[in-house]
Amino acid sequence: MIPQSADLLISNGIVLTMDAADTRIEDGAVAVAGDRILAIGPASDFTDWSVVRRIDAGGGIIMPGLINAHTHAAMTCFRGLADDLPLMTWLDDHIFPAEAQLDEETVYRGTLLACAEMIRSGTTCFCDMYLFEDAVARAASTAGVRAVVGEVLYDFPSPNYGSLEKGFAYVEHMIETWQNDPLITVAVEPHSPYLCAAGLLQRAAALAREKSLPLVTHLSETRSEVDRILDTYGRTPVAWLADLGVLGPNLLACHCVVLNEEDIALLKAHDVKVVHNPESNMKLASGIAPVPELLRAGVCVAIGTDGCASNNNLDLFLEMDTAAKLHKVSTLDPTALNAATVLRMSTIAGARALGLEQVTGSLEAGKAADLIVVDTARPHLTPMYNPVSHLVYAVRGSDVGTVVVNGRVVMENGRLLSLDERRVMADVNRIAARVRSREAAATRQFPVK
Repeated sequence: MIPQSADLLISNGIVLTMDAADTRIEDGAVAVAGDRILAIGPASDFTDWSVVRRIDAGGGIIMPGLINAHTHAAMTCFRGLADDLPLMTWLDDHIFPAEAQLDEETVYRGTLLACAEMIRSGTTCFCDMYLFEDAVARAASTAGVRAVVGEVLYDFPSPNYGSLEKGFAYVEHMIETWQNDPLITVAVEPHSPYLCAAGLLQRAAALAREKSLPLVTHLSETRSEVDRILDTYGRTPVAWLADLGVLGPNLLACHCVVLNEEDIALLKAHDVKVVHNPESNMKLASGIAPVPELLRAGVCVAIGTDGCASNNNLDLFLEMDTAAKLHKVSTLDPTALNAATVLRMSTIAGARALGLEQVTGSLEAGKAADLIVVDTARPHLTPMYNPVSHLVYAVRGSDVGTVVVNGRVVMENGRLLSLDERRVMADVNRIAARVRSREAAATRQFPVK
């Protein structure tokens, strides 16, 4: 028998595939050829293979890379800028003024920092909504991270594109620029029902349908938002989007904190995907999304961190831990959201939410080689009875040792290979100094009473 060959073999670990059967291989290996997974199986099956590069998992966990289904990557520049404030005060008095000073270079540098943080904590794919998104795409491509990116659209002029017409032109240009990229998917992203008129929402939805792209928006994030839409249109935000013909299987609805039974039924009927952002929702006191109810209704729910100004980190392992525990305590039911469900929300369900379930989210032959190795030889991970519950309740992002995206090793044994992280951090620290100076000037001009 002629030995098989692979470009990369990762072995000596517990393989969690996250496939439909939840296949687990106690002493397994994953073979990679080019950018694809070639084969998965017991390590003994690969003894005679010819391999260019081998990585020893050291008895750890080999699993799909995590998927951050909602963030604003460049907001790393504003990490901790305006903590402990209500959502609209946070937005109107601090974040929007800071964003008014943004430029393409700032967004690029901030996104590189976000990519470094996400790689280090095991995230191989993220969905972004922000300004100057072409810079986000370039940064993700440079870092070697898979990304769904979309320029945020408002009814008011943007610091990037100005008028809304130019905004749609910018989106069209991004679609053309990145349409054949192996890592970058462009989405159409109107900000929210409270910052977008009916015509904008319908136009965005039509463009997304025409181009077969994801449509991403914030939806029903706070009680005040829901009350505003109710007062204006006599419908909840979800029902209003249904009336407008915006709901559909390509819609990714972020937050969905304030929902009634009719809203949940509409989301299910239209196969809308939902992103749960528990830590951001908690920090901004937005409330607790009815995730168990959504799951029982059959709605696909993913997990996101939101941006670093409202979280303040991009560690999905911490986000999973929070999600599982939050719903246990809010329902007084320890079974409300179990570890296995939460792990799927951050892997294969996240991929489905982004329209990438045929590409990533699970370890299966033919899929993109997006995978991570978790080092379990640590005091806080000893002993390990159940790898799945360990990943949700005990593992930290810092336990990730090796990260592969699209067949490229971007981190090995804790060493980041795709970015100069010292330079990346220094660049953002210089940006932060400018932001700090502007904040101080604004405080002097408008002193807090």
